[in-house]
Parts: sequence; C-alpha cells; structure tokens
Amino acid sequence: MVGRSYSLKKSIAFQQICNIDFHGSRNHGGHKNVPTLQNRHRMNYNPPPLFKQGTSARVKVVFFSLIAIMLLVIDARLHTLHMVRQMVGSVLYPLQMLALMPRDTARNVGDYFSQLSTLEKENANFKRARTRNAVELQQGRQLQLDNEQLRRLLGTSEQVPVNSVMATILYDARDSFNRRIIVNRGMHHGIAAGQPVIDDLGVTGQVSRVFAHTAEVTLLTDKDQVIPVQVQRNGLRSVVYGKGQIGKLELRLPSDADIKVGDILVTSGIDGIYPAGLSVARVTMVENDATATFKRIVCSPLAGLDRHKEVLILLVDTHIAARPSNEEKNEEHKPKKINRRITRDSAESAAPVKKEEAVKGATK
Repeated sequence: MVGRSYSLKKSIAFQQICNIDFHGSRNHGGHKNVPTLQNRHRMNYNPPPLFKQGTSARVKVVFFSLIAIMLLVIDARLHTLHMVRQMVGSVLYPLQMLALMPRDTARNVGDYFSQLSTLEKENANFKRARTRNAVELQQGRQLQLDNEQLRRLLGTSEQVPVNSVMATILYDARDSFNRRIIVNRGMHHGIAAGQPVIDDLGVTGQVSRVFAHTAEVTLLTDKDQVIPVQVQRNGLRSVVYGKGQIGKLELRLPSDADIKVGDILVTSGIDGIYPAGLSVARVTMVENDATATFKRIVCSPLAGLDRHKEVLILLVDTHIAARPSNEEKNEEHKPKKINRRITRDSAESAAPVKKEEAVKGATK
C-alpha cells in the first residue's frame, strides 16, 4: 500500500510538471513559485524514513537460521547451554505463570461450575439411594424379627403337648373398650371358641368368637378375661383378672399369702383349657393393707400383646362335661333302689316254689 501511494504521488507530480511545460509561457508571468522543467531534477523522490527498508528479509532468515543451527550443534556436542537454558527458564517462569493465569482462571471457573452441577446430581442420587436403602434396611430388620419370632413359635409349638395352629393378626377389634384382635384362622382350620392363644413368651388370650375364615381373640388384659394361675416359686394357686388396661393384670390372694415382686405366674391347668406351665405374668407391685382381707397385687403380662404379628392357637378340647347337680344324682340312684326291690320280691316268690318241689321229691 505504501509503494502504491508513493507511485501515485510521483505520477501526479510528473503530470503537473508536464502541464507547466506546455503552458509555461502563459503562466510564467503570473506565478513565480511554479516549478519548471529546469528545477524538476532538484525534487527528492526517495521514500520517507518510515518506509525505508534495510537488509532484505531473505538475508535475515538465512542469517538467523545459521545462528540457530550453530547453537543446536554446540548444545548437542558440548552441552554448554544447559545452564543458560535453566537461567532463562527461571527468569521466564513468572512470566509464563502470569501469561497462563487467564487460561487457568477460565478453566478453574468452568471446572467449578461443572463439578458443582455434578456434585448436586450425585448428592440427589445419594439421597434417593439412602432413602431406598433405609426402607430396605427397615424391611430387612422387620423380616428378621418376624423370622426370629416364627422360629420361637415353632419351638414353642414343639414344647406344648397339644396340637396348635399358627395364625396372623389381621387387625384390632373396633371396640375401644375391649382388648380384642382378629386373626386369619377360623372354623375351616379347626378353631373353636374357648381355645387358648399363646406366643413365644406366654399366654396371649383366648378365642371368644369363631367365623368361617377368621376368629376373634380376647386378650389377657381384657376386663372380662380370667385365667387360673399359680406362683412358679412356691406353687400358690390363684386367679388373674384383666383390668382393661394395656400391660396390667390383677391377682387376688389373701393378705398372708407368700408372694413378692418379681414372682412369675404360670398357668395351673386346673381348668382343663390352658395347659399347665405356660407363662402368664410377672408381679410388679404388692400392696399390703392390714385392714383388707386380700392383697392388692398388680402384674404385667409376659406375652407380646401389642408387639407380635403371629400367634399360636392351641387346639384343645373345650367341650368339658359339667359337674352333675344334686337332682341328677338322685335320679341316677332311684333306678338302683327299684331294681333292688324287684330282685327282693322275685326271691321271696321263688322260695315257696322250691319248698313244694322239695316235698314232692321226698314223698316219692
């Protein structure tokens, strides 16, 4: 561009000189400072100092290439530039770091935001996984507890001398004033009213009503439930009553009875329903009143009334013959007296006949 502008200026100046030559006679008198052909050679046609060129580029390339090759050969042969290279590298290191700071800053900022989004996604995934694992862990623990309870129930069913049926608790009865539950076994499974219900820890209750596929069980703590028991330590027999409250039973014994806190109560078996030796409750409080005839004894049931899902129903025979009344006894004895009278009369009537036959035999 510089060369073209310089050539353009030179051509314009030449045309002006030519115009002065052709019209010099007419303009010579009016313009004193107009150049003529005589002073044309006095003009400077050299480029300005800014556009002056020194040594050509080719010469420079060849010169510096030779220097570079010479330095490479000297460094490869003599290893004299190692210290120089280290010094130059040490001097230029801060400049290199300063030059790389924008790049590193941009890269770090990009990495920060990308890592932040990645960490948020991973955190959300971990939270969901933790929730799933927590649910699975709780379900696993519940299954483990149920498995352990089933094993204990199987062990209990082997220890009990009667046949039993395992049942699962479906739900609690709707009546809030009674302590009753509904199980998934009924008449089709051989369940009958009055059969005892136990778990791996002790007596739970008694079957009160039976349906085709379900049954209602009255718990031990129901206010209408009564179980004959005995103290395991000394064999003292009594009866346990439900109080209608969770975890409380009442035992009635005379004021001079030998019982203390911590005694275990087991079934006595005298009612013919509950097998003897089943755990029922533990004595938690004994109140002695000198003016009262009976002690106030509070017990807590040993069975898991509100903790377990499975129970055992003992298939005992609940049809026990009732004790005969006095009238029935009299009716049983009346036929015997009549029979005695009949045999006595028949003996008296048979005696004369035998005498007559003996006399006839003597006369002959």
